Amino acid sequence: MKNILYIFLLALFVYSCGSSGGKNFPADRISNAENDTVRIANDSLEYEIIIIEPGFDLFINSYAKPRGYYSQNYLENKNQFLVSEYNQRVRQPMVYNPNLYINEINYDPSIDYGYEVNYLLYNYFVYFSNQYNQRFSVPTRI
Repeated sequence: MKNILYIFLLALFVYSCGSSGGKNFPADRISNAENDTVRIANDSLEYEIIIIEPGFDLFINSYAKPRGYYSQNYLENKNQFLVSEYNQRVRQPMVYNPNLYINEINYDPSIDYGYEVNYLLYNYFVYFSNQYNQRFSVPTRI
């Protein structure tokens, strides 16, 4: 199976760097959710997204806008810019924390990944920016 999109294996990283609470959701509820893994795979499209991040599952189920709130076009446009900026930060470990920006994201805007992959990827950026107090040039809001 052709795997185009793998997102982060961050569980070890979170334990090693320690996290501070995000501004928009209670840190005590996030820290209680350990070893969250969200995997979305579509074998017919041959794309998958894997997010291993403590607290992300709680975030997606409790704080994120519901599926269908954003259009797929909106999510694709946001993801294109967010992935580009994220990948630039991965390539600059002397400027940006290499414990936060570990792997590049292989996201091709000309490919239709479907709604679910785009929804989870965008919400990961929302979670990431709030949890680790990171700001992107494209706003990420809950």
